[in-house]
Amino acid sequence: MKIALGSDHAGFALKEALKKQLMKAGHEIKDFGAYSKESCDYPDFAFLVAGEVLEGKYERGILVCGSGVGMSIAANRLRGIRAALVSDLHTAKQSRAHGDTNILCLGAKRIKPPLANKIVTTWLATPFSNEERHLRRIKKIDREG
Repeated sequence: MKIALGSDHAGFALKEALKKQLMKAGHEIKDFGAYSKESCDYPDFAFLVAGEVLEGKYERGILVCGSGVGMSIAANRLRGIRAALVSDLHTAKQSRAHGDTNILCLGAKRIKPPLANKIVTTWLATPFSNEERHLRRIKKIDREG
């Protein structure tokens, strides 16, 4: 799968760990930054990754900041993006199966790499259910967003 990655300085270390896992699993990865722990602004990276996903250049995106909240707020500003802030396996699965999320947001100060790896693996492996009720709800979001 083609995946776009992004983080701010607070999410840099976790993004780097995830990048290694994803490449080892055979995914095609593009890292849009940050490239160090030097202070930077999360919206810059959220908009880069979300834009690439919207254009269809990448199937999914993963964004990491300190809490994950800033990234999810910024990414969801782009119509057609469904970014989910996830910190457990149930939410990772449900966000894909019910919400057809295309961007996963993680909080580096909330979860450690072993759990983050499991969340990413679960999120990537879970298909959208295509159930009518979920399709209807997504259409409402797209229409009103």
